[in-house]
Amino acid sequence: MKHILILVMALTFGLVLVNCSTEAEYRTITLEEYRNKMKAGWLGQMAGVGWGAPTEFEYNGVTIPDDEVPAWTPDMLNQQFQDDLYVEMTFIKTLEDYGFDVSIRQAGLDFANSRYRLWHANRYGRENLRAGIAPPFSGHPQFNRHADDIDYQIEADYSGLIAPGMPQTVIELGDKFGRIMNYGDGLYGGQFVGAMYAEAFFETDVAEIVNAGLAAIPAGSQYAEAVRDIIAWHAQFPDDWRKAWDEINTKYQLNPEYRKFACSGTEADFNIDAKINGAYIVMGLLYGDGDMDETIRISMQCGLDSDCNPSNAAGVLATSLGMENLPKKYTTGIDDTTKFSFTAYNFPDLLSVNESLARQAVQRAGGTIESVAGEEYFIIPILEPAPGELEQCWDVTEATGDVSYTQEEMEQITIKVRGQDDYVKAWQVSEVFSREGIDGFHLFDLEFGPEADRGYAVWQDISSEDGVVKLDRRFELEHHVVYLRTEVWSPEMRDVMFEIGSDDGVKAWLNDTLVHQNNILRGHVQADDRVKVKLVSGRNDVLLKITQGEGGWRASLVITDLDEKVLTDLEFRR
Repeated sequence: MKHILILVMALTFGLVLVNCSTEAEYRTITLEEYRNKMKAGWLGQMAGVGWGAPTEFEYNGVTIPDDEVPAWTPDMLNQQFQDDLYVEMTFIKTLEDYGFDVSIRQAGLDFANSRYRLWHANRYGRENLRAGIAPPFSGHPQFNRHADDIDYQIEADYSGLIAPGMPQTVIELGDKFGRIMNYGDGLYGGQFVGAMYAEAFFETDVAEIVNAGLAAIPAGSQYAEAVRDIIAWHAQFPDDWRKAWDEINTKYQLNPEYRKFACSGTEADFNIDAKINGAYIVMGLLYGDGDMDETIRISMQCGLDSDCNPSNAAGVLATSLGMENLPKKYTTGIDDTTKFSFTAYNFPDLLSVNESLARQAVQRAGGTIESVAGEEYFIIPILEPAPGELEQCWDVTEATGDVSYTQEEMEQITIKVRGQDDYVKAWQVSEVFSREGIDGFHLFDLEFGPEADRGYAVWQDISSEDGVVKLDRRFELEHHVVYLRTEVWSPEMRDVMFEIGSDDGVKAWLNDTLVHQNNILRGHVQADDRVKVKLVSGRNDVLLKITQGEGGWRASLVITDLDEKVLTDLEFRR
């Protein structure tokens, strides 16, 4: 039910009622209710991505059979190490540091300096930033082949959670942060999701929540068309979500007209386009009919990005339901201590900064924060959203304007783009090592092969054409460790910087001395670790230990002077 009041200054709230034909309408929400729903929204996100994670992109162009849906386990709730959560916290930190009027160029600088592993539109948007292409051009189709991908849709939840009842604020945040990596439908997906969150603070009817999201994006977009289609198919097949899924698959998976800018082309089963994955968010909401388990399960069973989609759907629904209406399994055992990866926030910190930003958003939108009998209320003006002009990735004009960062701005990007020739490429690799019953993280401190025996001699050459040693392609193993070695010949003794990238943890020795160690679970990012070391004149022996948990397994090394300039007078030998 909508809480709508027509308000001006009166005794009860410091406001009086006025004629609605001459004054704006307002919504009210108590601070406690906002906190309650906002917290639930974050927990919904974590539950959805945690439950769906084992299925992510395992079912492409097919639904997940009922008997292959993972069973819920309590460890699925806390997702502090999930990129579907911590990436959007970069945007929150930018807003915390600079406020809502932060420039898109500053937002881009902050994203450029992030150190987590990225994929698709996020990855290429960040690479564009680091190469000097400023936003919004970093997300423009001319520079980013992934501009229609799902990325901003995945991470737009924050925008609605800090803007209760303020879809225009959501749209503006999308134009600022979403354009760093996306354009057209890729952008609209995030604005759609954020606007649903904003409405969910005041609405319990999921159909109305979906309609509110639809009102925030251009009606002529293919994304909006997809949402309208699902609404119609839900009405046509109200008791059979698989029939609606068949319609979606036929039109948005198999029809090339709706995959015009899909990064995987028009025929691949893999499809990370925002439209079809957004369709599966809506499927979960409409067919889940207000039930958290059903919403997550159906969104997951639609396949493709089957952890991100239920995360968005569950977050929106949980915001609408509030903490008191969530099943206990989604509110029990919350980790309030562990910080989200690559952030300064644990869960209570995250809630606190969200509240602070929501207060700013209310006042910035022309609302007020009133206190009555010791209880605070957000008084929020009802403003119709004004979507931007229609744009589509396959029909763009050449990007013009201030495309590049200035030299002064580039100096603020601390992570430099390295070319293939900047990396150490002359590597040898050891055999792989493991210990029964011990995972990759805990293998870090166990000594194997060359770490235990300097006379170890089982080495093979390994290629790294682009500078990154792709151990996962060589071994295809999990919960193992391996060692890499190279010789660095220097014409003189000098202090240098090792820029190390690793997936997962790394130990580094220089001339038999341990110079660096970082036991961590992460994706490979060049220069994640930076270490000052001293090379001797002549031969220097470098040894790296790289641990492997699950997923990717990679390593890289760039050697620079102390001013971060790549040294060109070094020689590398296997």
